[in-house]
Amino acid sequence: MKKIFITGASGFIGRALKQRLLTNGYSILEMNSNHDITVSTSFNCFKSEHIDHIFHLAAKTFVPDSWRHPQSFYQTNVLGTVNVLDFCRGKSVPLTFASSYLYGQPEKLPISEDHQIKPNNPYAHSKYLSEQICQFYAKEFGVKTTIIRPFNVYGIGQSDKYLIPYIIKQALHNVDIKVENLLPKRDYIYLDDLVDFFVLSMIASKQFAIYNIGSGYSLSVKDVICVVQEILGINKKIVSDNRIRKNEIYDVVADISNANSDIGWSPKHSFYQGVEKIVEYEKRKLNAEATNTYQ
Repeated sequence: MKKIFITGASGFIGRALKQRLLTNGYSILEMNSNHDITVSTSFNCFKSEHIDHIFHLAAKTFVPDSWRHPQSFYQTNVLGTVNVLDFCRGKSVPLTFASSYLYGQPEKLPISEDHQIKPNNPYAHSKYLSEQICQFYAKEFGVKTTIIRPFNVYGIGQSDKYLIPYIIKQALHNVDIKVENLLPKRDYIYLDDLVDFFVLSMIASKQFAIYNIGSGYSLSVKDVICVVQEILGINKKIVSDNRIRKNEIYDVVADISNANSDIGWSPKHSFYQGVEKIVEYEKRKLNAEATNTYQ
């Protein structure tokens, strides 16, 4: 039985990846919120373990927080990645690293992996620095590394501080649906499809490679609301503050051709199908809560 090591196993993506790997028959070692990834000695208890592959997902990720507390993002995301890479080096284990969208304001669409890197917030910059360290370790220390740049991930279990669960929560509970801005368009990738690529990355052949993971098309905030309302069969009033965030980007589309040609990956879920699964899950939760209340 192959043994897989996951950092960030208790996070939104990490939980889904862990469950998929367990379902597929892998044995799991994990670092979660109880471990401090910025401290190298946190890895000591795993040094005697046989490990076949490492997934590094542990990170601070919420962009607005990165503007308020940039130092903590650099410390966790950059120093933590150095510690993971050194652990990989010591055990001669390949790595899959979860990066992020790093392209800033795109010069053209769709966005390929060789597009100019222009991090536009401290979170993205911390991920770019981490990627550079990954590349150095791959070249100089032989740590085989696959970097994944997910675009906008959504799925069951995501915090409602992110757009799609925030909209679904309002659609289920509020009179109106309120958002900051209806115009920005994003390329959304369903969590299960992203996990598919993580699993496939274990068979990647290149010593060092970077892959965009998205759907290949974009939807505006208004489009998202319309899909949610269509699935629920409602037509609530939409209220926008018309607020423009710092360094706002108005459209992104991922070029996912390399992921397909190199590893044979393509997304299986349309946006409608992905949102429908989330809505059905939330409705089941509400029904279960109502049943428990009246028992």
